[in-house]
Amino acid sequence: MRKVLSILVENTSGVLSHVSGLFSRRGYNIDSFSAGVTSDPRFTRMTIVTSGDEQILEQIEKQVAKLEDVVDIRILEPEASVRRELMLVKVRKVPPKQPGVYSLAEMTANFHGKTVDETPDSVLIEVTGNTDKLDSFLENLGDYEILELARTGLTALSRGTESIAQINRD
Repeated sequence: MRKVLSILVENTSGVLSHVSGLFSRRGYNIDSFSAGVTSDPRFTRMTIVTSGDEQILEQIEKQVAKLEDVVDIRILEPEASVRRELMLVKVRKVPPKQPGVYSLAEMTANFHGKTVDETPDSVLIEVTGNTDKLDSFLENLGDYEILELARTGLTALSRGTESIAQINRD
């Protein structure tokens, strides 16, 4: 099983170390991690994707919630959240020799990606979407040689306003 945790923490030095340290001390796995400051610079939102059986995932949630810097923790269910990931992929600028294979430009357009840099021998493409979309884009690259690849990790927010953590602005 996998869970997506949205964790609101105080924006203090060492908070990343506290959260990641909990995972490493307990032997929990982090499949994906992203973090960034919120609209209030006093707080950072971390999105952590973790996996394990039901009991381990419950323990992770409880242990993270106990950390001193954690203000709020939410489980983001797929139907109740919007999840996105950014991927940059650099490919060699040589078209595949198989007939019927999409051109790189067609494929990028089909996945709503965009070319962000181009040199005589490579193309750098940006694709944003859910994890399945990015995985599918990579599968469709087929015979193109991937020179470099970077993914941000999942970031997500819940839908609607019911689950917004109320923060004292004092």
